[in-house]
Amino acid sequence: MGKAAENKKMKMENLLNTSFELFTSQGINKTSIQDIVNKAGVAKGTFYLYFKDKYDIRNRLIAHKSSQLFMQAYTALEESDIHNFEDRIVFLVNHVLDELEANKGLLAFIYKDLSWAVFKKALISPLTNEDVDFAEIYRKMVEESEVKFSDPEVMLFLIIELVGSTGYSSIMYNDPVSLDSLKPHLEATVRSIIRQYTISK
Repeated sequence: MGKAAENKKMKMENLLNTSFELFTSQGINKTSIQDIVNKAGVAKGTFYLYFKDKYDIRNRLIAHKSSQLFMQAYTALEESDIHNFEDRIVFLVNHVLDELEANKGLLAFIYKDLSWAVFKKALISPLTNEDVDFAEIYRKMVEESEVKFSDPEVMLFLIIELVGSTGYSSIMYNDPVSLDSLKPHLEATVRSIIRQYTISK
């Protein structure tokens, strides 16, 4: 990577990190683009080289942070000896939930503004070269599975909606139970969803 490209990458990462810090500490509504560039130490024009507005940087941050979460989970999965599709999905779910429980600020930021459209963009539009293309990883997992599925995207959507909403309540409020108490119920339901979309041989 040349010096100009390296400098560009550093500026974008600086804007991302600064925005994340401000959004999680004072909220997106109370954060202006001027606040972001002042704290990042860059010109306002530099911000607009990379992002349309603060909502664009928020959406791309959600994509970026989601990608990092899945990359950590997938790396851990690859280091394990788990080959069964159901077991692999449950492993990823548990790993992501554990990471979010350890970082509630990240959970609040991702979940509050997370929609399926934004999440799908996170899966298919890596923000940096280090971001994981989770759509490709999921497609590969489905292809390599010992079983076939009908509507694998719908199956993933249902799992994400289930895990996101119930995990959020348990982690943030211990409601209706703690995350540890919820996990067996979540696992059973995730497995049930997968089986519902499994095509019988």
